[in-house]
Amino acid sequence: MTIQTRLGRNLKRIRNGSGLSQEQLSFDADVHRSYVSDIERGVRNPTIQIVYQFAQALHVTMGELLD
Repeated sequence: MTIQTRLGRNLKRIRNGSGLSQEQLSFDADVHRSYVSDIERGVRNPTIQIVYQFAQALHVTMGELLD
């Protein structure tokens, strides 16, 4: 499994567990909604800054998103 796939699966799992829509997460993380979708599908390779923004928005560590 690639790191992009792992990140996407973790992001979706944590987002769903938090009861957030892609739209709400995109607002909280200050990224475009389609970018959230692309990352969850594993078709984007986000920067470490974007991973950090997602972690902050979801109140988790970056490691939890990448683990």
